[in-house]
Amino acid sequence: MEETRDLFEIENRMRNLLWTVSGDYSLEAKLNVEAFVHSKYSALYDAIKQGAMAKYFSMEEYSMYLIKKLYYGADETGLMRISGLCIDMACAEKISLERQGVKNIRRRAYEEILDKDFANMQADGKLGRLRFSMLRYELDEGYLVESKVQENLNKLHSLKNTNDTMDIIRVVDDLYNTCIDPTFVKKHGDLEKVLAVTLEDLQEFNWQDFLDEDMLENMLEQMQNQVTENMTELSEDNKEKKRTGVGRIILNEEALEKMHSYIEWNYGKSYLTELEQKQLNHSLCYGAHKGCTIYMTEGILKNPVAVNNTYVLVQRSKELNLSTYRQHANVTKRNIEILEAILTRALRARSEKEYASAQYGLLRPERLWKIGRTKEYQLFDKETKKQNEDFVVELLIDASGSQQKRQNYVALQSFVVSNALSKAGIPHRAMSFCTFWDYTILHKFRDYDEKESADWNLFEFRGSANNRDGLAIRMATESLLKREEPNKVLIVLSDGRPNDQNVNRPNAPEMPLYRGDYAVNDTAIEVRRARSLGIAVLGVFMGEEKDLAAERKIFGKDFAYIKNIANFSNVVGTYLRKQLEE
Repeated sequence: MEETRDLFEIENRMRNLLWTVSGDYSLEAKLNVEAFVHSKYSALYDAIKQGAMAKYFSMEEYSMYLIKKLYYGADETGLMRISGLCIDMACAEKISLERQGVKNIRRRAYEEILDKDFANMQADGKLGRLRFSMLRYELDEGYLVESKVQENLNKLHSLKNTNDTMDIIRVVDDLYNTCIDPTFVKKHGDLEKVLAVTLEDLQEFNWQDFLDEDMLENMLEQMQNQVTENMTELSEDNKEKKRTGVGRIILNEEALEKMHSYIEWNYGKSYLTELEQKQLNHSLCYGAHKGCTIYMTEGILKNPVAVNNTYVLVQRSKELNLSTYRQHANVTKRNIEILEAILTRALRARSEKEYASAQYGLLRPERLWKIGRTKEYQLFDKETKKQNEDFVVELLIDASGSQQKRQNYVALQSFVVSNALSKAGIPHRAMSFCTFWDYTILHKFRDYDEKESADWNLFEFRGSANNRDGLAIRMATESLLKREEPNKVLIVLSDGRPNDQNVNRPNAPEMPLYRGDYAVNDTAIEVRRARSLGIAVLGVFMGEEKDLAAERKIFGKDFAYIKNIANFSNVVGTYLRKQLEE
């Protein structure tokens, strides 16, 4: 109880300091109260910097830049560490001139950081040397800075007299690209490219272009608050705890209740009953996917709540996908013919009659001489025939926001596989998956036993939101296991980047962020589980080369890297033929 009261008093002290500095008594900020116990002055100075940043610069403009940089895959820890240095340099002199006591707090904070973080800074490459040099120089202007660090330190010092938020952004971006990731510009583009990211582009971070203005504003505000928690810190105290990241969102019960309506409104009505929905979630949403929800739909064009903006958007996407098909009609048809021929030949081989010696069946006169002369009485041949009806295929397509830039080609490739399977008479289902908040949406384009005409539904494909690959594969596995066919094949078209946010429900335990190695490992586990249950799994990779390692880890040797659609059918056909022949 005493400890709780002490922390409360500390928080009040820090908050009053922030309000006093900023002059805004309505300002909300996340204060690292726990850090105060270990690093008193560092925590106080961080509160001062938050207040100063809010007073002198545009927090909205700055936090949006950080979010956009993170959207392109910037390292969060490194970016926030550089942010802390730049904000410090931009605000320190301004606030010290107004409040003389700040100089002493700043000095004591620097001494704490040097004392506690020295080893970390020495091991932290260019950024660590820059942090150390800045702290030492600010404490003692006579300190001799290494020549190779001086240039970056000069960039920091250039912020001392700025009143422009954009100046801070430029220096942060420059230092990140210099100290953290020198390949960033080559891979993703310069600052202009980063700033050009729109809210629509931020779909991978949980926004959707169909959200109404209020919902979009609330999500943006929460994202900005999460970024703001870390942007001013210089110390590495509680580093892991502070990495909330752009990936975790906390919702109240009211928001959760509304979410089903948003999903229904923008992805179409579910074809499951409420009871079926609960049973499905109970059987599949456990482990890494505890608290998630599976939503089964035939899409907004088939079962809309209303003809809304999303309906129009998906209709437009379908038209663009069909336009791509028409542009590549000859190549597409040729791919379908090749794949169909491969499958048909393999099926025909299975259908050829085979004979084995038996004690009944078709009499073979040439064996009659054995009567009375040998103990072998298998004078007949019994006809055997493999069945073509013992195969079923599941086509699972990654429909996350990262696929949006190539969604027309994803739709085309999916159509090629589905249509060839239809023409060859192999039952199959085609579904896409994406995740919005804690809903993993599975869009069924065609069911196992539907006619060939259903294949054209695949041109409704559209990329949006995130992707929880492990849960989608788990769902596909369970569906295949319920089929009677003994030979089951799962084909997954993906970019090798499972990535989803976490939705924290009230009073629910916090789960690890579904991204990076954690998400890749979970997806790989589900693939191995499917194979252990007798399902052949093929990964068809449609992403960027930098994600190939993750794809290999997920699918092992059974994955195909498709660089050219012209070779698509040969690659997929070879795998399917192998499964048919075996």
